[in-house]
Amino acid sequence: MKLKIIIAAAIAASLYSCSGSEKPVDMTAEKKASKNKLETGIVSEKALSSYVRLPGQLKPFNEVNIFAKINSFVKQIYVDRGSVVHKGQLLAVLEAPEMASQVQSANARLLQAQESATASREKYRRLKEAAKEEGAVSPLDLDNALSKMKADEAVVLSERSTATSVRDIQSYLNIRAPFDGMIVQRNVSAGALVGPGKSTDQPMLVLQDTRRLRLEVMIPENYVDKVDLKQQVSFVFNALPGKDNKAYISRSANALGTQRSEAIEVDVMNKDQRLKPGMYGEVKIPIVFGAKSLLVPNNAIVRSTEREYVIKVKDGKAVFADVKEGIAGEEFTEVFGNLKSGDHIVLHAGDDTKEGQLIPLNR
Repeated sequence: MKLKIIIAAAIAASLYSCSGSEKPVDMTAEKKASKNKLETGIVSEKALSSYVRLPGQLKPFNEVNIFAKINSFVKQIYVDRGSVVHKGQLLAVLEAPEMASQVQSANARLLQAQESATASREKYRRLKEAAKEEGAVSPLDLDNALSKMKADEAVVLSERSTATSVRDIQSYLNIRAPFDGMIVQRNVSAGALVGPGKSTDQPMLVLQDTRRLRLEVMIPENYVDKVDLKQQVSFVFNALPGKDNKAYISRSANALGTQRSEAIEVDVMNKDQRLKPGMYGEVKIPIVFGAKSLLVPNNAIVRSTEREYVIKVKDGKAVFADVKEGIAGEEFTEVFGNLKSGDHIVLHAGDDTKEGQLIPLNR
């Protein structure tokens, strides 16, 4: 019995000596220290620069639907879909049998008028020579001869113009390329009846210049006066993901269309012919706002179900400032609230930061 009492007393003494010489480790000290090391930033005031994402579509730089100018038949066609052609190149030859007779008739009338004008001119010359002898020719006859000569010369001019016009119309039977490009549609073959067409009719050929393309983007009315023309737009095509392209805006319509939007165009070089008309892409249009705004880094805004706020650092302590968000950019967001330019705010803030908490500023 005495042995048990001695052992119990020894154990108690040992525990008392341990508790007196060693203190328990505070595992939360390191966590508290890390909380105090918060990253801070500064509220800035400047014009907000951002961008808006809009869809764009590629269109050929030049495109034309080729129709016959007169009713005729296709005699021969020299190109097909995919043919690369040059300006002035002969694409097709048409035939219109009635045109040959019209040309012959116009030439015959011109020759007849020229002969009549020559006879009138000679008659007037002779009468003028005879009129040198007093009383040989009456003044009335001389005036009539002069009028007849001028009338016949006017008829010559008229018939020459008619003959030239008919020959020009006959030249329409040769269809030539108006510019360099590629034939993307061929809708006729030899023997087909063709004629002047409307915009809704099917053309003989469709020619496109695809060495340079137009990227057309429709800018909504709310942004038309905020597009930053000094910056390049960036765009990615759905068919070629991962390849970011940049270029300046080449031209704009300067008018709103039926959908209350303005069309702008970006010229896209296409020497390797990888891009095709009709391709869609995503375009980032740079937007700039004239009035200066208070901007905070995107990661400084704390959002909860009840409020949105940023944490200011005032006198080394955390002060919550409710804000309302405006336009959001890639790095900064426009805010409205009890803030001013130069205020220090906490970055990467969270709801674990308490109001009044000591926050040392970054040095």
